[in-house]
Order: sequence, then C-alpha cells, then structure tokens
Amino acid sequence: MFAQETAAGKVFYPERLVPYLDHEALAGLPPERRRELTVRHLYQFLLSTTHLETRVVNTAAELIANNRAGLDLPVSARLDAFKVYCDEGYHALYSLDLAGQIAEATGIAIPPWDYGGFVYRLELTGRALLPDAPALVPLLQTVVFETLITAVLNEIPNDPSVVGVVRDLTRDHAKDEGRHHRFFSGFFGELWTGLDPGLRAPVARTLPALVHACLTWDVEPVRASLLLAGLDAATANQVVADCYLGEAAAGQLADTCQATVRTFQSAGVLDVPGAAEAFAAYRLLPSEPPTTQHPAQRPSSQRP
Repeated sequence: MFAQETAAGKVFYPERLVPYLDHEALAGLPPERRRELTVRHLYQFLLSTTHLETRVVNTAAELIANNRAGLDLPVSARLDAFKVYCDEGYHALYSLDLAGQIAEATGIAIPPWDYGGFVYRLELTGRALLPDAPALVPLLQTVVFETLITAVLNEIPNDPSVVGVVRDLTRDHAKDEGRHHRFFSGFFGELWTGLDPGLRAPVARTLPALVHACLTWDVEPVRASLLLAGLDAATANQVVADCYLGEAAAGQLADTCQATVRTFQSAGVLDVPGAAEAFAAYRLLPSEPPTTQHPAQRPSSQRP
C-alpha cells in the first residue's frame, strides 16, 4: 500500500523534522543513507510511543482508574482514566504495527531499542527527588508527559509530502492526546488541592527537576542510527552533542514544556515560596524570552 505514494515521491518522515540531517558531518551522505535515517527516526517516534505509553503513562492511568491514586475521585473521572488507558494501549499497538509494515516494505530493519535505560532512569530520578512521597512520582511524571507540546503530532498530519498512513496515525494520536491533556490538567488540579500541605513545598520545588528528567531523552537510538548510516563513533558523538545537548537543548526543553508549566501555574504551584525560583533556575518560566522550538524535539513522547 506504500508503493504508489513512495513512487510518487512521498516520504515516511520529512528530513526537516530530523534535527541532525543538516549537520555538516552528514553533508556527504548519499540519498539512500539519508532516507534510512529518516525512517529510523520515525521508528524512534513509534517505538518510544509503545514504551512510554505502556510503561509510564498507563502506570498512572491504572492507579487513577482503579481509585488507587490517593484521591476520592468520582466514577466519571475513573472511567475517563480507563479511556486514557485504552487509548494508550492502542497507540502502542498501532505504532508497533506501522513500524513492522514499514520495515517489511522498505527492508530497513527496526533496531532493538527498548528504552529500558530511560524508563529506569525516570524511576531512579523520581525516587531521589521525592523520597518521602514515592507514590506521587508516577502520577507527576505522567502529568508532565501528557501536557507537553508534541510538535511531531502537530506538524506531520498537515504535511502532504508524508505518506497517508503516517499522517493518519499521527492525526489520530494527536486527537487523543488533546483529550488526555485536558484530563491530566484537571487531574493535577485535584491532586494539588488534595495534597498534604506539608508536601506542597517540596513537590513544588521538585517539579522543575522532574520536568527536566522527563525531557532529558535517550539519545542512544540517535547515536546507533548514525553509526548504521556509516558515521564513525567520534563523529556520531559530535553530531549528538551538537544537536541534542547544551544550550540548544535547554531552549527546546523550555518551549516543549510551556503547557505543562501553565498547568502547574494555574493550580497555584508557583505561589509556593521558592517554587518560582526553582522553575527559573531551569529556565522554565513563560516570562522568559521565547526560544525557537526544534520541530523534532519531544518528547516521544515523549518522544524524538
């Protein structure tokens, strides 16, 4: 089913959304190697979706749905959480399904990326940041992930250069994530209101570090993809450093989490003494000068 569209020049993923393809180290790559990089970048998005949705988001969705989140929620809210749970499971299903179909059609293998290091690091970071309230960690992490601005979901559906099934998948995903954003924004308001007053200050001052941890994405798939394209290890490391680390990454992070910070601000988090300073230290406050959002930075989603 891809053959007619690809023969007409449509792509599985546009080069402009791959942050490293315009790096000088890749200038001499032949077109076929560049195409493989774009397909593997799509695999990154699809595989990170399968892992993030099922191993992080659905952990919290289940707690809320089964009334194990420490809040007395109405049945309607619990049903909405179950709808999120079903949505996220289906996102994982169709993402892996599409990756498999593309691999079969193109001969570009799906690399064995399981994002286990990223998920494990999230768990360790959460426990270290909130050792006195470990039950809050998966809930707060999920609020962060589900309120981010995901540029891939916003841009791909409207890009006529991309094959139809990829556009349809991301459009469907974006529609669901819009509902999830509203649900988790409301849930955070309830969570914050019901939080033990003694926990509010440590949680408020910890949230910026938690946001940073959630958005410090695993760059190993990028490095591995560059090595598969023929770059040597030193060059691949330099490309990763130039495109994903340092000052540029800080600006991308601030743009990506603007909606998340607004959610916290609306709930009153930044009214807690010391919270605004903590957010400012991570350059997350909306009053700061705007930066240019890199179109491929998620996170994902959660995400590339």
